[in-house]
Amino acid sequence: MPTLDRDQIKALIPHRDPFLLVDRILELDGDKRVVGELAVRGDEFWIPGHFPGRPIMPGVLILEALAQAGGILVFTSKPQWRGQVMFFAGIDNARFRRPVLPGDTLRLEVTFTGGRLRMVKMHGQAFV
Repeated sequence: MPTLDRDQIKALIPHRDPFLLVDRILELDGDKRVVGELAVRGDEFWIPGHFPGRPIMPGVLILEALAQAGGILVFTSKPQWRGQVMFFAGIDNARFRRPVLPGDTLRLEVTFTGGRLRMVKMHGQAFV
């Protein structure tokens, strides 16, 4: 089970600070599953405005972190796709169980569930 650090992640996906939302990859199971982490720091760009005095990580950024982890899974298993930009085609059944706060570590688990041509479908879950 290989691990990837932030520099190795940056070699795979085009995202950069402040929008690189995966700090490390803990597990990578071929083209099936990836597990990553994001340490939610106290100096994140969204803290002053979401919400003043009670910062809560926006749900859309949690979804983006999952998508970036999924992109890492795709680009490690399909190197011929590296350098291309991937986009969301849809998000189904998103639910948020509790707020993600500065100081939390977000565990990102993404599993490949299917695909065709250049479309992939994945299932992702984020845990504190």
